[in-house]
Amino acid sequence: MKKRKIDISVISDAHLGTHECHADELLTYLSSISPKTLILNGDILDIKRFNRSYFPTKHTKVLRKIITLSMKGTEVYYITGNHDDMMRRFAGISLGNLHIVNKLVLNLHGKKAWFFHGDIFDFSIKNARLFAKLGSFGYAFLFIANRMFNWSLKKRGKDKYSLSNTIKKNGKKSMEVTSKFEKSAADIAIENGYDYVVCGHIHQPKKSLHQTSKGSCTYLNSGDWVENLTALEYSLKRWKVYRYNHDKLSPFFMDEELKNMNMQDLINSIAIAKAKPKKEGETPTDN
Repeated sequence: MKKRKIDISVISDAHLGTHECHADELLTYLSSISPKTLILNGDILDIKRFNRSYFPTKHTKVLRKIITLSMKGTEVYYITGNHDDMMRRFAGISLGNLHIVNKLVLNLHGKKAWFFHGDIFDFSIKNARLFAKLGSFGYAFLFIANRMFNWSLKKRGKDKYSLSNTIKKNGKKSMEVTSKFEKSAADIAIENGYDYVVCGHIHQPKKSLHQTSKGSCTYLNSGDWVENLTALEYSLKRWKVYRYNHDKLSPFFMDEELKNMNMQDLINSIAIAKAKPKKEGETPTDN
């Protein structure tokens, strides 16, 4: 089957390991594309809700497909999120073409694109603009403040605050909260000179232009593979929101190597992966 060649694909919030994940559809999508770069923008694995008794074969196949793409030359960046924040201790590690980071900056045809999951705004959307004025240190302060905030909640026996859950539970307020999230991300991006800011977290796929007195920025959100089944694609110098249920797909079949690949093969593939120099013009950064 001929696959669509694209420069970048961004997916987030797959929540593998939960009943809500649409793993079959995600695997079909990943099998339909041949991206130069694949960005996993947080909450791909739902480690927060991980249960050894529930991790179906189809969820494992998604992981195998991602590893297979990296072995075939696709640069894969796994950006950590709030449901897989245990992986933040591995930020900065690269295994062949697979890189684990907390955030990422890429130079796309002369424009700067900033990728991060978005859970830093769980701490305070209200004060995000204040942090934005701190320039390049703003994100770092928000990141640290959010972790301390959730640590404090945990010490008091309370659940971590989740902006995405708030949006889901409060229908009347969801548009207002979503709008504040988008504006906060765009404001920080503009303050720091980014042309694109790409998030996940709130499960709301979007592409919109934001302008302030200091400049403009395109806000993008990759949505999720729980409800919306969406991704972001960059090709021919343009971004688009890909919607699985609306964008027509020819039937795709699983790659032959995936059919016969067991979990031990997957582990071995990661272990023997060799480091590869990063492509010119792509600058990953991390906290």
